[in-house]
Amino acid sequence: MKLGLLTAPLPDLSLLEIADWAAAEKFEMLEVCCWPKSAGANRRYAGITHIEVEDLSKSEGEEIVGQLKSRNIEMSALGYYPNNLHPDPEQRKLVNEHTKKVIRAAGIMGVPVVSTFIGADASKTQDENWAEALKVWPEIVKVATDSNVKIAIENCPMIFSKDEWPSGHNVAYSPRIWREMFDKFGPTVGLNLDPSHLLWQMIDIERVIREFGSRIYHTHVKDMEIDREGLYNNGIMSGGIGWQRPRLPGYGEINWASFVATLSQVGYDGVLCIEHEDRRFEGTNDLVKQGFLIARNQIAALLPMTL
Repeated sequence: MKLGLLTAPLPDLSLLEIADWAAAEKFEMLEVCCWPKSAGANRRYAGITHIEVEDLSKSEGEEIVGQLKSRNIEMSALGYYPNNLHPDPEQRKLVNEHTKKVIRAAGIMGVPVVSTFIGADASKTQDENWAEALKVWPEIVKVATDSNVKIAIENCPMIFSKDEWPSGHNVAYSPRIWREMFDKFGPTVGLNLDPSHLLWQMIDIERVIREFGSRIYHTHVKDMEIDREGLYNNGIMSGGIGWQRPRLPGYGEINWASFVATLSQVGYDGVLCIEHEDRRFEGTNDLVKQGFLIARNQIAALLPMTL
């Protein structure tokens, strides 16, 4: 397994600036954010673009790959996390088309994975959203298959704000849906497994790895602290609003030794990609970098590597 990081928390640095710093700090891989520049900032990563995929040529893609390779950095994935089942037809069309552009760009550059969300209409039930996914996603899956790219669906329900209540903005957050998703969409589609979202849903993390190990195409390393007072006051039916705190590894409740060991047992040899959303290490690039290094040190201690 290799250590990587998601570029999103450093939006004002260029890809090569991030790569230079990451390489100096012994990271090996980057998941590169590829939102359209025109995307509004209504979501945490919206508008963060470290590679512009619009009309990316083969020569441009090769240049980017070469620049990273010269720094001993690879791309584990291209990341774009919109609502691919957005209830507004025009918005859905826009994000679906950009998802396909990201996939094609990954194919051009030889990046093996695109990480994203299935999406959901928060006003619909899980089954209604899955029925809609069966209409929308086959075309996206075909683009990925034709591009020799895997799609890694992150397992976040996206149910952290009032506009996402009650069903969230990503239907693929539970084993029941994953089984159906893998059956319908075939081996092109797998998981970008983030254990923090299993923890608060009370889904057994190690059991998920054992059952779905062959379909884990990418991981997000992020911890979760449960605010017990917030949980007491709001209750679990609040969908997590007011009682969850994303943290750096080691500052939450996930057993990282068990997580890494179980991944190893099922043969996963991909990236452990740090997704930094710890609010205590935000505000400046120096604080964000400090957070990445805290996470790196926690996870690196579990891997056969020397910093």
